[in-house]
Order: sequence, then structure tokens, then C-alpha cells
Amino acid sequence: MALDEPKDTDNKYTVDNFKYIVNKDFMEKVKPIRVDFTAFGFKISSGVDSGSACSSCSTTGSCCS
Repeated sequence: MALDEPKDTDNKYTVDNFKYIVNKDFMEKVKPIRVDFTAFGFKISSGVDSGSACSSCSTTGSCCS
């Protein structure tokens, strides 16, 4: 998640007065996306199975490239 300006290649959403932009191609790969705000910040979940991630990924959220 990052601050960005919308482009022609993005879908634009407004939910509870928050504006979100998501790259159209990326959205097709990971939909659905859910963004929650918790006491610790934003929590983002998607339709991607995190169990299929690379073996060097850690439980702290960092991952290989």
C-alpha cells in the first residue's frame, strides 16, 4: 500500500470517504481485496493463497522477490 495518483490503468474506489486506487491487472490477479483499519494500522487481505508463497517468506510479512 502506498500513496499514488490515479492512472488510466487503475480502478478507483471510494469506501467510507477513503479513496483507493488499484492497478487493474493487479486487481485481476488478487481479487477480492479487503482493507481493514486496526489499532496497529492497515490490514490488507486478498484472494491470494499465502500458503503458496516461497519457502523463505517469514511470518513477519517479509518475503523473497
